[in-house]
This record gives sequence, structure tokens and C-alpha cells, in this order.
Amino acid sequence: MIVVTTPTGNIGQNVLQRLVDAGKPVRAIVRDATRIPLATRERIEVVEGSHGDADVVNKAFAGADSVFWVAPPDFRTPSVEAVYLEFPRAACEAFRNQGVKRVVAVSALGRGTPLAKNAGLVTASLAMEDMITATGVDFRALALPSFMDNLLRQVEPIRNLGAFFLPMDGDRKAPTCSTGDIAAVAASLLADRSWSGQASVPVLGPEDLSFDEMAAIMSEVLAKPVRFQQVSDEAYKETILAAGASEAMAEGVRVMMAAKNQGLDNGETRTAENSSPTSFRQWCETVLRPRVLA
Repeated sequence: MIVVTTPTGNIGQNVLQRLVDAGKPVRAIVRDATRIPLATRERIEVVEGSHGDADVVNKAFAGADSVFWVAPPDFRTPSVEAVYLEFPRAACEAFRNQGVKRVVAVSALGRGTPLAKNAGLVTASLAMEDMITATGVDFRALALPSFMDNLLRQVEPIRNLGAFFLPMDGDRKAPTCSTGDIAAVAASLLADRSWSGQASVPVLGPEDLSFDEMAAIMSEVLAKPVRFQQVSDEAYKETILAAGASEAMAEGVRVMMAAKNQGLDNGETRTAENSSPTSFRQWCETVLRPRVLA
């Protein structure tokens, strides 16, 4: 049995569908079962509730071989620690109590680098990794750069202003990856019962690009001029606060982006094994373009 948390999230729903399509036995933890499409829901087990609740995770993990773990993306929470250190405590205890063999978790690049010591959400995510590792479970942490899909938050300015905005140097090259590729790696690991031990699995995408280069690719794919505009850290934080984030989470994002702008995501060497297939151009053609033109 494979347990999937956040089965309606950008990554989780893709992981869930891949496992179902492969005929794997799946149990999903979800607050509202009706958010999972009926055709999928009829082929899986569902445990309703929060995966931060001890009763829920003990019930869901009973008899489970593998678990896909994602910290909930709650930007209104009062502290970063509440998401990455307090929320997973019940699950970590349940990994032990229920004899879960393997865990695959969404995490971040940067482990072992000086920048990771003060990188906001990344620092907290790596601390969550340490919590899971301490349970003794066989573990694979998906070490991820920024997602291409994060740019979907800027569909409106791309459509209406021909621009997107981040607190990054326009010429800094860094890896990115698509959530579809992340899900493919996660589903493959969850379906494979042969691996053991504890390790990170980077998912780097096929190329490093700067935001200026991304803007040029967007311009070609969308057949309209698109530019990248760097904004200050504080201005970016203000936009996050205006969207309803708590002070702590907005500051966590600000610090994370500052660390990325200093090279946090550039410490991992790309190899054939950690290079995922979807290029930024492909992502723009298949994901961004339909959303901008909608």
C-alpha cells in the first residue's frame, strides 16, 4: 500500500494519478474526499482529515509500505516552524508506530552549503528532512530547485503587462524543474520496493537558465514581448503579504529568495541521472501558453 499526502496539490495529484494508472494500491489522505475526481476516488482508499493529525496518519499508515510526504503549503500559518517542524511530528511518530518502510518527501536543494543555514523555507525544509531521517525509515528527499510552475502565479502580469517580477538578478542562471517531472520521479520511487537507506534525489531539469533567458523564451512561445523585471526583496515580500501570507511566511520566502539569488540552487552538478526531461520551452508551450491565452 502506498499513501499519498496532498493528493489534490500540484505535485500530489500528479503522483496519485500516475500510481493509479500503474495499478498500484493507493490510499490518500485528504480533508475533503470530493476534491479527488470520482473516477480516481473509486480506485483508491481515502482517509479524510489532516495529515498533521495523529489519529488520521496512524489510520492511513497502517499496513503501508511507502508514503509520499509533502508539508502543506499554508502561507497563513503563524510560523515557518509550524509547517515544517510541528506539522510533521505526528507523521514521524506514525512512521515508527505503523512500520512504514519507505518515505519519499518534497524538499529543497542546498543541503551542506553555507547559504542553507539562513534560507528561510529551505532551511526549515531541510530541518524537516532531519526529522524524517531520525525515524530510521528508508528515505528519499527530493532536492528541488524553484518550480517552473511557480510562474503561473504571474499569469496576469505576463498577459496584461508583458512582464514578470522577482527579487532576482536577471542574468543569474539556475536550474528549475516542472512539477510534472517531480511527480514522475516521486511515483517511480514509490512504486519501486527495491531501494533502501537514506539519500537526496536532486531533480534539476535539463538546463540552467537566467530569468532574462526565460523572458526571451516566453516571448517566442507567446508571440508577444515579455520582459523580466527585478524588484527589491522588500517589495516582493509586500506582494506576498498583500496576498494574505503571514509575516513569518512572507519573511521566510524573502530570505529564501535572497539565498537563491546568491547561488543556493547552484551547488548540485547536473548528471544524466538527476536531469529531468521537461525544458522550460516545453513547459511554456504546454502549461504557460494555454493559461496566458485563456
